[in-house]
Amino acid sequence: MSGTFLDGVRTLARGIREEPRPFRIAIVGSVVFGAGNALSGFLVGRVTTDVVVPAVNGTGEVTARDAWLAGATLMSVTLALVGGVLLRRIFGGAFTFALQARYRRRLARRYLDLPLAWHHAHPAGRLLATASSDVEATWQATMVLPFALGTAVLIVFAGVAMVLADPVLAAVGLVVVPALLGANIVYQRRMSPLVVAVQRLRGEVSATAHESFEGALVVKTLGLADEEVDRFRADAQRLRDANVAAGRTRGAFEPIIEALPSLGTLLVLVVGSVRVASGHTGVGDLVQIAYLLSLLAFPVRSFGWLLADLPRTVAGDARLQDVLRESATTPWGERPLPDGGALGVTTSNLSYRHPAPAADPLADPGTEHPPPPPVLTDVTLDVAAGTTVAVVGGTGAGKSTLAGLLVRLVDPSTGRVLLDGVDVRELAEGQVAGAASLVPQSTFVFDDSVRGNVALGLEVSDEEVWQALRLAQADGFVAALPGGLDELVGERGSTLSGGQRQRLALARALVRRPRLLVLDDATSALDPAVERAVLDGLERTGLGTTVVVVAYRPATIALADEVVHLDHGRVVDRGPAAEVAARDEGYRELVTAYARAAADRAAEEGAA
Repeated sequence: MSGTFLDGVRTLARGIREEPRPFRIAIVGSVVFGAGNALSGFLVGRVTTDVVVPAVNGTGEVTARDAWLAGATLMSVTLALVGGVLLRRIFGGAFTFALQARYRRRLARRYLDLPLAWHHAHPAGRLLATASSDVEATWQATMVLPFALGTAVLIVFAGVAMVLADPVLAAVGLVVVPALLGANIVYQRRMSPLVVAVQRLRGEVSATAHESFEGALVVKTLGLADEEVDRFRADAQRLRDANVAAGRTRGAFEPIIEALPSLGTLLVLVVGSVRVASGHTGVGDLVQIAYLLSLLAFPVRSFGWLLADLPRTVAGDARLQDVLRESATTPWGERPLPDGGALGVTTSNLSYRHPAPAADPLADPGTEHPPPPPVLTDVTLDVAAGTTVAVVGGTGAGKSTLAGLLVRLVDPSTGRVLLDGVDVRELAEGQVAGAASLVPQSTFVFDDSVRGNVALGLEVSDEEVWQALRLAQADGFVAALPGGLDELVGERGSTLSGGQRQRLALARALVRRPRLLVLDDATSALDPAVERAVLDGLERTGLGTTVVVVAYRPATIALADEVVHLDHGRVVDRGPAAEVAARDEGYRELVTAYARAAADRAAEEGAA
């Protein structure tokens, strides 16, 4: 418990340092609330002694002025209490939400700064959960923190007032304070592991849901909806069971914590009645102490809420700091790329291994995954500037990984990638992105206009956009759209066909006039004539572009100056397509697979 408590206190202290202004104002309001409540209890005792008891017993002269003065004094204290509550709630909420916004912005910036290899090792659903539920869990305790601190002030002032009124009754009443603290400590110790489990399972549920949403097309087309529902149901059931276990613990302790101040008040009334009857204390003192204890009944629960939230604070902050303290970076040098046209590309002994899935910081120790086998091994290539090279290989050969390495989406495990003889790790930031473009096999189109999808933050004229569309053979269908360049294409380009989305993605790359264009099977949805027109258009424009295209179809491969055959992450052959086909049986099997399958089907149909 002490470790969790101290970690939680350190986290809250950090939040106070980062957002001091709203916290200070909230504390002012909370102190006014605590001191005002203690003062109101003292005044109730004095009014009872000086006004109520003499008026009831007829033992003294009580004027209307005395009654009005007593009422006005109590009303003034009540108004101060209202002001304190407003300050505490408004600025306490501002304190919490400012911290949540601050850390969500900080996480978003960190997500963007971290290299792609790091993201490959961390499920997107868990990262979304960190930015939402973990941020909320980390700073949820700050909502009740000013209330708890104000309650501490109330206990101190009320304790002093009770001791001054009657030390014996004060001792009887205040015995509930250590009892409350003890109950809260046991409560927090029981809740801590349960809350950590709930927070971890929330991340797992989020990751499963994100996978299901991202793979909706696969799930629907393969009829796997029931299986996905069952998978999500199992994760949700584990989360439900963890929440129920936490709820049962909360349900067992909160009634006890709530009842203790009431029991203290009842005990004071019993002992106080005896002391009043014996003349050892006055009615006003008894009323004052009982009233102050009744005022403590609700605020004292804030300690329980705070201690119950501390495990969530620690668990949520563990996930936040796992991201914010991540040391993975993309180091950049200071060298510029040489000026000129197309870039020459060289890889030297290039090897790459995907990172192992990262362990959840809230998971049990020993859940780390072993590193996967290498994807690429000792890949050495030399692509002359201005040429078109087709990379051919079977599924899992490492083609997409090689495409990402060429434009430095990830860095190799060993070896080097050089553009015009310069190692990409020595280039200044922005040099690779400004000179090389990658069109991935999974085309992503934003819920934006055609112009917005092509320019995508680049300051270009409409004429330049149309020129890129013409090169991508997309100007015809864009011109036919009702809004032209202003036409909204829907989420993920839902209003476009697969080929139209690919051509839009091609135009997005071409408008940047790349010196190196890497097409990762990015023309698979285009017919061969359109594909040839795109590549021929690049050559005619004289942009000075080296093209590396991941290809399967013979029609695409025929457009290349040279072919590179990848097999199980290694280069097994390279050269002109005809020469490679003549000497490489594996390559022949790949490029003729579609034709042979079509011939076999035709033969079967003819025989039938």
